[in-house]
Amino acid sequence: MSWASSRTATDPDPEAGSRPRGRAFARWVGRLVSGAVLMVVVLVVGTAGRVWQVARIIDEDHADAIVILGAAQYDGTPSSVFQARLDQGSELFAKGVAPLIITVGGKRVGDNYTEAAAGRAYLHDAGVPENRIVAVQTGSDTLQSIEAVAAEMKARDLSSAVLVSDPWHSLRTRTMARDAGLHVWTAPTRTGPAVYTRESQFHGIVRETGALLWYQLTHFSADFKYTAVQ
Repeated sequence: MSWASSRTATDPDPEAGSRPRGRAFARWVGRLVSGAVLMVVVLVVGTAGRVWQVARIIDEDHADAIVILGAAQYDGTPSSVFQARLDQGSELFAKGVAPLIITVGGKRVGDNYTEAAAGRAYLHDAGVPENRIVAVQTGSDTLQSIEAVAAEMKARDLSSAVLVSDPWHSLRTRTMARDAGLHVWTAPTRTGPAVYTRESQFHGIVRETGALLWYQLTHFSADFKYTAVQ
């Protein structure tokens, strides 16, 4: 007779104690995973809400400078996205919000103009005096542009700025600029492809939510491809 067949009904099952412990561990892991997923969802939704909230704010308090974030330009002609930002900056200047406009943005391989230079020419043609425009012609992404502007402003002993970009871009640019030591607020565009349709608005919020979370996690920029018509 084998050992297994010789056990009586009252003999303890060697696996009986491990089963409850295994089930308890599985429940603990499940709760841990569920909690982590819930935290991620709350973080993403909360960040998206903040992106949307700040996008709606136009603060026209007086500042040392108006900073216009660059966007695509075509042989010196600003794209419709960039033009909307430049028009907003020009309007703020006309209202006396700041005595100086700073355009910023470098160029891609093969370009004849930087974004900053194209913006400066557009503003000058729109009536802004040339000596009231500073072109910071560096920066291939938002973070590089903000850091270049911060360095230029500090060299000029300027500390406060109104940031002009697309509405959904406002929170990320403001966060980066404050991290760079500037005192800033935002006055985003209300025209252009970024706000034309519900689809472009939804895409902008999703794009900037991801980009902002990535920046806060890594302190690197993540300028995801902009798909709105330019």
